Amino acid sequence: MTERAHVAHDEGESGVWSGSWVAERLGVELAGDEALTGLLGLALRRNPKRAHLLVSNVLGKHVPQSPSVVYGHGVALGRRVRELLGAEAAERAVVLGYAETATGLGHSVADGLGSAPYLHSTRRAVAGVARAGGFEESHSHATSHLLLPQDPALLAGHGPMVLVDDEFSTGNTVLNTIRALHERYPRKRYVVVALVDMRSPADAGRLETFAGEIGARVDLVTTASGTVRLPPGVLEKGQELVARYEAPTADPATEPTTEPTTEPAPGPTGGSPGAASPGSVERIDLRWPHDVPDGGRHGFTAADRDRLESALPGMAARIADALPARARRVLVLGFEELMYAPLRLAQALEQAAGGDVDVRYSTTTRSPVLAVDDPGYAIRTRLVFPAHDDPADGPGERYAYNVAGAGFDAVIAVVDSAADTPALHAPDGLAARLAAHVPHVLLVVVPSYVPPASPDPQAPERPPMLPEPLRGPAFSSYAPDEVGWLLQDLSDVTLEAPTEEREEAIQSGGAHYAESLPVEYQPSEQYQELFHAALESSAARLARAVGAVTEVVLTERSPRPVLVSLARAGTPVGVLMRRWAQFRHGLDLPHYAVSIVRGRGIDANALRWLADHHDPADVVFVDGWTGKGAITRELAAALSDFEVSDGVTGFDPEIAVLADPGSCVRTYGTRDDFLIPSACLNSTVSGLISRTVLRADLVGPHDFHGAKFYRELVGADLSPAFLDAVSARFPDVTESVDAHVKDLLSADRTPTWEGWAAVERISEEYGIHDVNLVKPGVGETTRVMLRRVPWKVLARAGAGADLDHVRLLAEQRGVPVEEVTDLPYTCVGLIHPQYTRGATGADGKAVTL
Repeated sequence: MTERAHVAHDEGESGVWSGSWVAERLGVELAGDEALTGLLGLALRRNPKRAHLLVSNVLGKHVPQSPSVVYGHGVALGRRVRELLGAEAAERAVVLGYAETATGLGHSVADGLGSAPYLHSTRRAVAGVARAGGFEESHSHATSHLLLPQDPALLAGHGPMVLVDDEFSTGNTVLNTIRALHERYPRKRYVVVALVDMRSPADAGRLETFAGEIGARVDLVTTASGTVRLPPGVLEKGQELVARYEAPTADPATEPTTEPTTEPAPGPTGGSPGAASPGSVERIDLRWPHDVPDGGRHGFTAADRDRLESALPGMAARIADALPARARRVLVLGFEELMYAPLRLAQALEQAAGGDVDVRYSTTTRSPVLAVDDPGYAIRTRLVFPAHDDPADGPGERYAYNVAGAGFDAVIAVVDSAADTPALHAPDGLAARLAAHVPHVLLVVVPSYVPPASPDPQAPERPPMLPEPLRGPAFSSYAPDEVGWLLQDLSDVTLEAPTEEREEAIQSGGAHYAESLPVEYQPSEQYQELFHAALESSAARLARAVGAVTEVVLTERSPRPVLVSLARAGTPVGVLMRRWAQFRHGLDLPHYAVSIVRGRGIDANALRWLADHHDPADVVFVDGWTGKGAITRELAAALSDFEVSDGVTGFDPEIAVLADPGSCVRTYGTRDDFLIPSACLNSTVSGLISRTVLRADLVGPHDFHGAKFYRELVGADLSPAFLDAVSARFPDVTESVDAHVKDLLSADRTPTWEGWAAVERISEEYGIHDVNLVKPGVGETTRVMLRRVPWKVLARAGAGADLDHVRLLAEQRGVPVEEVTDLPYTCVGLIHPQYTRGATGADGKAVTL
């Protein structure tokens, strides 16, 4: 069921639609409700694979807008939801907004709904606050989302859940969220709210189908709906436009120029000064109430709302008093996820001014967009500045749009205290960037709310005793002293499903990837020859990397570390590190393998077992390689949660890996992206153990995660051969290891997260818009070919024998291999986006090696 709210909108001061520039040049058309052109403008990303970007005029993110208009749209949507649910159900509802773009919109919807508590997802981990859940957003520039409510019961109720985003396009993000939450906190009704519904006809039925699968009702409430019509050749025309307007030599006599990326110039509508006459920066003491959260990151209740409403007039008066006497056009500028507090302050200031001051509201953002100074284009100017809140995903550029040259007499920049850092006040920071274009900058710092630490009364009791690790030969083909598996044996359970069936279920939100297993196929004779050739050519290189990472661990982490590999790709590496420690130092190191699942975290029972038997400070987590760094982040978040839930400290989230091409960790053997032969195969090079399984009907609260031992594949097992081939080269590489370790220990190994940035760029350029479908590096690309439905392979120009096995798999699957000149990895595998068994570009066949 779909409901639409109808709210008046601002069509723009110039009378020109802010999408006309793109529409005229590309032939892009918004088809649907008449309100669409008032709600949306068009812009271009720096993206050769996607021609347009929808820019909301009423969200308060990219386009400065009257705060009453922004707040009014959210409140109106909330009232429509209340009418849809009825008063009784509305009283039991909880509202969830999406970071970063919809945090303010979701909060406004909650206000319109009535007394509903509000929570928004966040990309900022908060020390001491346990996760209640998390999910991946299906937009390329977004990172993993966390749910960090102060009261876990906020998500555990049985009333309706209202999920709020600015745009409803494919539905992937909503399906991911509902799926993750419904598994832990099932309920009977969900309402999805968005300003615009821009689904394609192909996506229109997915929400209803999914609702039937989970046995819940899912409604949709939007302000307007429509679709984007794209003419033939639009991508090529878009590429040409972006290239022309990004070029520093663009001719202003023929076309409006883009604003420079560092010091934007005032546009024709501006009255603000340029960089030569910087304005002043003054800090205001807002006297924010100590008992009012700064937003919904940890939850925001009806009582919090009442306290905020009481305090708003006084805070607005303090801002008004600080404004210069002649200020007539003022912008309140929020900060990324901090949207609601600045919005309400702007609205209160607008009401207090009574029409004497034109108050506008917008916020800074992570999203890069091309700027073109033309009245018919949605992004006129762009300010660029470095991140200033120590983000979990590392440093990077941030942006403020349509601020420079907009004629503002003053800007009130509102940040939270976590973002009030030296980077904010640096010469290239946000404060200086604003002061270069606006006469007066007033800085307001809202205290970042952090819930008091308290034990979770709903946490399950610890079991009195956990089982001992599984060992070979009863479980795995490894010798019993090589590794102990902190897993439960699910060998007798049928868990395998055809590749195309698994892919469709995963992407539709109908199943998590850890709930089933791909079929373990036997390698062909030709593929086995490739494996042995790769092993022969790379054994010495592998031995050097194994020796290097082991020596770094022994030097920096612990003289007697407890190796804990992340099953299963990390397990052969853990065995090899243990062998190097024996070979070089005579150490007999303990080694265990544990399960970690993206989106679900590490096996908490395995951590409890380790904490009972070893000092957590000695534990070193081991993996094979890094791609975009998702598991690195997953481990850090899971250990933080475990510290809160169990009170156990000392586990170090830093993973030690053989290869770190993604630059995600500081403990590694190499940062080269090269072929690790153990990535070429599945269980037959990993002790005949399957990927780990986490399914509620098989894994109870006191169980280890599960896995299967494929005893029937013993005749094809190459696990011992792989380990022995690498170990045999240890004596040959000792001197080179010593030299390499000396260089590593003296080098700056700070992670740059280059891999994540590359994945985001590739996701956008190829129109995938889901970072989970982009698998960087030789190892991850091989996994795509073996386990998923591949769409295409990107290969770095000139890549040699490291890709022979990938090329063979691609040929067998009918998957195109594209050579790319500026690829930071040797190769990248792309999973088919929005896969169904009839999807164009995938053969739907099972892998035959």
